[in-house]
Amino acid sequence: MSEYLPKEVREGLEKARKDALRKKRRLSVEAGGQRYAVLRFWSTGFSLDAEDAPHLRGLVDLYDRGKHLYQALIVASSEEDGEILFEFKRNTAASDRAPLDFYRDPDAPIALLPR
Repeated sequence: MSEYLPKEVREGLEKARKDALRKKRRLSVEAGGQRYAVLRFWSTGFSLDAEDAPHLRGLVDLYDRGKHLYQALIVASSEEDGEILFEFKRNTAASDRAPLDFYRDPDAPIALLPR
């Protein structure tokens, strides 16, 4: 069907589709001090707009409206429909505290009361 539409109409429809995806998504990726809006996200990767984002590679951080979700190692896999698809080589959930190197008993007291 898209072969029968004029080029300007196809470009307008594609721009409207990307704008709708950008407004709907809250996720962003930060690399090298720059933030880019994530168009689509799935368990093994995500996609960015090909016009706005460079071919990223390496360590990036994923955010949901400012909340740090993941730190990931990525590689650009392909480009289709004006989107660059990225795959995770490693995807680690971000934590707000350091991991424990010992077992904490769930029934242990939280604090000791002074005498």
